[in-house]
Amino acid sequence: MDDLETRELRYFVTVAEEGNVGRAAARLGMTQPPLSRAIRQLELRIGAPLFDRTPRGVQLTPAGTVLLAEAGPALAAMAAAGRRARRAGSPERRLVLAVKAGADHELLQALLDVHGADPQGLPIDVQFGEVHEQAAFLRDGRADVALMHRTYDDLTEFDTEDLRSEQQVAIVPRSHRLASRTSLSVADLRDVPDLPAARWPRVDGSYPDGPGPEVHTQAQLAQLVALGRTVIVIPRSSRTLQWPEHVAVPVLDAPLATTVVAWPAASTSPDVARVVRNAVRAAALVTADAAHIA
Repeated sequence: MDDLETRELRYFVTVAEEGNVGRAAARLGMTQPPLSRAIRQLELRIGAPLFDRTPRGVQLTPAGTVLLAEAGPALAAMAAAGRRARRAGSPERRLVLAVKAGADHELLQALLDVHGADPQGLPIDVQFGEVHEQAAFLRDGRADVALMHRTYDDLTEFDTEDLRSEQQVAIVPRSHRLASRTSLSVADLRDVPDLPAARWPRVDGSYPDGPGPEVHTQAQLAQLVALGRTVIVIPRSSRTLQWPEHVAVPVLDAPLATTVVAWPAASTSPDVARVVRNAVRAAALVTADAAHIA
């Protein structure tokens, strides 16, 4: 069998998502007959039907189900490769570093300083995002490298280097009784009826069950805490998000949050490797400064 083409996979995925060849053709900006022919040709090349045709549309066959599971990541990888290749071929080459807005500020600043002083380091553009977006930026090629947290982020498909581990803190409303505590335990936060834990979206966009509010941005979360509607446990370095209406209380038995520098596992870029080395140097400087202050 000949290698499959990106165009064929895109056609197939669109039909599978729409469940109807006519709607898929409209979404692709083409007419239905050539799309139907392309799908039939793809089935001939694979040697198995991909769809069961019904009066209402199409349904995936077992072969189609397998191809759909493989085609999505393949198309995403192709798009990511194209974005990174365009950046690498630009007259003014730059790297993109993805970070959570408001998190790891000291480490980020140290990394930019160390890398900026490296005569062989490419300029870095910082791409800020919300929770889980760093992984998406790496996977779709919008970023080359990212600062992420082992406790929270999906690191599948990435190589990583640990930078530092730190205690986690609970951000609680200043007016709440827990704000007067010098420390908390995970059990203290497990059942606080008037302060249910906020629920972040999973990687697939769904939310875990629970009474707490659904949040998807850190600004939204900060305001909900200030209003006395929720509590959140975050790495200590994320306290730059803290408002005057907040109090950060150490959670002594919470697992340590480990900040990592992550990059696509398939990357062989020496420029990315240089950023990783400089990130490790920057983390050592931040840790040394913190120990000196302590």
